[in-house]
Amino acid sequence: MTQLAEIKVENALESHRYARGWHCLGDADQYRDGKPHTLDIFGTRLVAFATSDGKINILDAFCPHMGADLSHGTVEDDRVVCPFHHWKYDAGGKCVEVPYCKRIPPKAKTKKWLTCEENNLLFVWNNPEGNPPREGVVIPHLPEMDSDEWIHEWNIDIMRIDTNPRELVDNLVDAHHFGPVHGTPTSYFSNIFEGHIGHQIFRGDSEHLGGGLAADSAYYGPATHFTRINSNFGGVEVHAILLNSHVPVTPNSFDLRFGCMVKRVAGMSDEQTRQIALDYVVGNRNSFYQDVIIWKNKIRIDKPVLAETDGPVYQLREWYQQFFMNEDQVPASMAERREIVTVALSKP
Repeated sequence: MTQLAEIKVENALESHRYARGWHCLGDADQYRDGKPHTLDIFGTRLVAFATSDGKINILDAFCPHMGADLSHGTVEDDRVVCPFHHWKYDAGGKCVEVPYCKRIPPKAKTKKWLTCEENNLLFVWNNPEGNPPREGVVIPHLPEMDSDEWIHEWNIDIMRIDTNPRELVDNLVDAHHFGPVHGTPTSYFSNIFEGHIGHQIFRGDSEHLGGGLAADSAYYGPATHFTRINSNFGGVEVHAILLNSHVPVTPNSFDLRFGCMVKRVAGMSDEQTRQIALDYVVGNRNSFYQDVIIWKNKIRIDKPVLAETDGPVYQLREWYQQFFMNEDQVPASMAERREIVTVALSKP
């Protein structure tokens, strides 16, 4: 690559804007092991660590002193310790100790990121404008988390996918790829867009997830997708909640997390039910890999030529674009409810 080409790539990365919204980082408890955790997301590196009260904190990872990686350091007394010169930073990102100097430079601090925990999952907030989420822009609490009828384990799987996240989000409205790609004929399919939430209602049959498949799902912002799904899986009626969440790493790569939480099955032990959950994760992973193969060999089409019943692709992309613009520029029409039915061979 020539020097000019390298500069162009560098400038493109610097000018790229990552979506405003909550992004899922997986099971919260995995960060409570007393160690710093490396997060390569949003085109930079962050560090996550828990304090003794169990709260998980996320900071910019590069020490403002000499640029060392705090995520390669240690956690001591609720502070993350730089591996280079042992400067210590508290949960707010402020340097509170320089071991060889009494005076701490006033600028010795690193950015703290807003986090939340919901449904046993950790989320980080990204907003290029630096503002917190507006009222109502939340990850919803799933009532199943309060029920003893459900096993509260997500069984999360993670994969790195080298494409722009919009390719994944497009699936929210793509009713006609389920048959050709996933062997899942669609009998009913519709979408609802309202504010920061995009819904999908799907009915059909799946080679991987069983017959009589009913799936009601929604994106809460640009990156966190929950699906309530019921189907006959291996002769057993399975009720599950799927997590499908992605976090951008670079403009053209993201980490995709799948989770599956299942309802206890009458007559089965928790261990047997957990195995169903794991099998569900495998089935979903196999389905996503069918998409990944397509993504790896396609180009990005910003203005697709659509057939009459292709669904609300342009409406989806308009909805998705709101997360990449300043909030005061988001059209008021985004708050209005819009429902589009694409396939209606049966009732939802």
